[in-house]
Order: sequence, then C-alpha cells, then structure tokens
Amino acid sequence: MTPLSLPPARPVDIAKKFGQLGLILALAAAGAWGARHLGLPIPNLLGSLTTSAALSLFLYARMGRRLWFPRPFRTTFIGVIGAMIGSGFTPSLLGLAPSLALSFLAMGLFIATAWGLNFALFRRIGGYDQPTALYSALPGGLLEAVALGEQAGGDVETLSLQQFMRVVVVVISVPTVLMLWTGHAVGSAAGISLEHKPADLIDWLSFLVIVPAGLWLGKVLRLPAWAIMGPLLLSALLHVTGVWEVNGPGPLLAAAQLVVGAGLGAMFARSTIRHIVKGFGLALLSVAGMLVLGGGISLLLTHLVPIPLETLMISFAPGGITEMSLIALSLGADPVLVAAHHLFRILATVISASYLSKRMTRERGPSVGV
Repeated sequence: MTPLSLPPARPVDIAKKFGQLGLILALAAAGAWGARHLGLPIPNLLGSLTTSAALSLFLYARMGRRLWFPRPFRTTFIGVIGAMIGSGFTPSLLGLAPSLALSFLAMGLFIATAWGLNFALFRRIGGYDQPTALYSALPGGLLEAVALGEQAGGDVETLSLQQFMRVVVVVISVPTVLMLWTGHAVGSAAGISLEHKPADLIDWLSFLVIVPAGLWLGKVLRLPAWAIMGPLLLSALLHVTGVWEVNGPGPLLAAAQLVVGAGLGAMFARSTIRHIVKGFGLALLSVAGMLVLGGGISLLLTHLVPIPLETLMISFAPGGITEMSLIALSLGADPVLVAAHHLFRILATVISASYLSKRMTRERGPSVGV
C-alpha cells in the first residue's frame, strides 16, 4: 500500500455498527414497552433512554468504548419532535394571548428565578463547570438544553443525565401528588391521549415535508439547537396562522421519542453509580424548589387572572408539554391554557439560553455545531 492510498472499506465493521444500532433500538423498544405496561409517563422516551443507558454503561465497562449511534439519524427524529411541538400552536392561541399576558409575565419571572437558583445549586453543591451547570439548570427543554449546552462547551453526558433526571422527577412526582390529592390516576397513567383522531395519509405526508424543510431552515438560518428549533418554528408558524393544520401522527411521535431516548441513553458511557445517584439527588432538590416556586406564583396569580389554581399549578410545573396536558385533561382543566404556558416556557427558555450560548461560544472560540 502506497503512503497516499486509503485502506479498503471494511464491510464487517459497517455490519457491526448497524448490528449495534439494531441492538440499541431493539432494547429501547423493549424498554418503552415495559414502561408503557408499568403505566409510566412518556414511556417511549423514558423507557428507551433507561435501557439504552444501561446497555451503554455495561458495554463501556466491558469494551471501553461508546455505543455507535449516528448523529443524522437522531437529528432527524429530533426534528420530528420539534414539528410536533410546533403543531400545538393553534389559531386559538392568538385569541388567548391578551388574557395570558400577566401569567406569561409571571412565567418569565419563574424562568429567571428557577434558572438562577438551579445554577447556584449545580455550580456550588454539584460542583459542575459553568456551562454544564448553566444548561443543567434550564427549567425546561431536555433536548434543547443538551444541544445548547454542548454548543457552549458543557459536558453532554452530565447535561443529559441532569435534564433526564429533572423530567423523571417531575413526570413521576406531579401525577403522584395529584393522584393522592384527587384520589384517581391522572395523565398518561390514566390512559388518556392527546391524539384526537388517527392521522391519515395527508398528515404523514405533511410531516415528511415539514420536518426536512424545518431542518434545512434551521441550518441555513444558523438557529441555536437548529435540529429542533427549525421544524418547531416552521410548524408553529404554519399552524398558528391557520395556513396548515396537521394532525400529528401518534406512531411517528412514539418512534421519535424512542429514537431520541435511545440516542441520549447511548451517551451514558462513563457514568458511575455515584454520578447517577448524585444527579438524582440534585434533581430532587431542583424540582422541589421549582414546584414550590411555581406553586407560590400560582397562588398569587389566582387573585389576578381568571384561571383556576389547578390549571395554573399544572402550567407552572417544569415538565413536558404532553404529560402536563394529559394531566390537565384528567382533572378537567383546560389543556389549551396549559399547553400555551408550557410552549411559552420552552420558547422563552430556549431563546434566553441561545443568547447565552452564542456569547459563551464566541468567548471560547469556534466549536463544532450542534
């Protein structure tokens, strides 16, 4: 072989990689199935992440290297989730906007206060470096926090662990507290779904257009966390203006959550039991503080806005849009109001974090894009 020649392609290595990917997805599907049958919230995301992380930790301990999970594959399904979130922006939200101005202002206060308290917690008690602490502290947006934190120089594994733990603690504690309060199961554990009707062929084809177009737009505009923000903003614009109304296919969302969860779990290679226990303990403190803060703001708002206390408390819980909306349906609260608050929380958080990410990226020099 001459010095300039390249080694021949090795089909065996390629087969091993795709075999490994197949194993990850198979175990992720099994984890999602198990979580669903246990009645856990957002089972496709949490179940797949858990089993994938367990496999990653086991194989890394045995082989000393990470699992192979292709970034473009994960990026595509992140785009699907972004488009799904964007589809929650309906024309009715424009009519609600004036009456929600005060509660949105309070949500801004909640975001700033929770972010600051969480940052102090992760920086001083957790001992994380500045970018890792800053993006672990985000009070929303698991995928956005990991993407922006990675762009700013944070530790991806710690960010994934900490944001994952936040979601786990919120989606388990909030339904449990409300179940004890009301005496019956709430959320996805009650078998409730946000899907009003099965998606038809037009809905599936629409997502095949929105997702690639959104990914292209996010990359061209150099949006922070472009893989999720591009499809989210394009889908939101189309839906809120009434130009395009698409019923998000439930199976597509389930597949996206499974793939993204498996991809995040594959990053858990160097974590130790001590690291995981530490992350869980920090998440308990963080979520407890955010729930107390959100509850206090909700109590104050009941005297200022015509929104019931239950609806406000669900709206200020730092959990996912889907599960919190399902809880609202379980309790007879208005899921549109709840979704509006959570969409605003995520967008406001991501916009603020994006600004900081750009500043931190400029300070530390060029880096690889998200």
